[in-house]
Amino acid sequence: MRRGKVQIRRIEDKASRQVTFSKRRGGLFKKARELAVLCDAEVGLIVFSPSGKPYEFCSSSSMEDTITRYEQISDAGQDVSKNIDKEQNHGKDFACPTINSKLMKQSPWSLETDIAELDVNELEQLEKELSDASKQIQSRKTKLMMDTINKFQDEKRLMMDTINKLQDERKTMLEEKRFLESVRKKCCGDGAEWSCSGAPQGC
Repeated sequence: MRRGKVQIRRIEDKASRQVTFSKRRGGLFKKARELAVLCDAEVGLIVFSPSGKPYEFCSSSSMEDTITRYEQISDAGQDVSKNIDKEQNHGKDFACPTINSKLMKQSPWSLETDIAELDVNELEQLEKELSDASKQIQSRKTKLMMDTINKFQDEKRLMMDTINKLQDERKTMLEEKRFLESVRKKCCGDGAEWSCSGAPQGC
């Protein structure tokens, strides 16, 4: 007897919903286990029940290790995608040829190909290349930041030199003024006034 098609929608009855969840969860974990064994795949699966209770299946020794591996690949892939989009929008090439060549190799996998289609060796190669590219991008970023810091420091030194020069000129002007005042007092006394030519009047 042919079984009717099950409509995929939320089960309203709470008891039926819990029973269905338990059955489907078991079937899902079974499929995940078969996928890991048959295809030598690393599988991590986390499911929360309607009440919020977590269930997990992991084919490796630790779910944390699987999540960390995923985050590393995901973060590196996002960095690669952002940099590729940025360079395409500006119509420029990467400053470092080695990074550019690696990204050209990675982009067909990370941007166009479903990662589920890759085997273990291809995934490991992709992970290595993404890690290498991420390190070189970080190195390039650090160099640019250091160049910017050095530029600011050079500008700061130039500004301080200018300030010191102005202070020296001001000091020289004050010394000249004091010298002229002393000459005036010696020559004419405190009551003398200076003419426009700079010579004291009334001497």
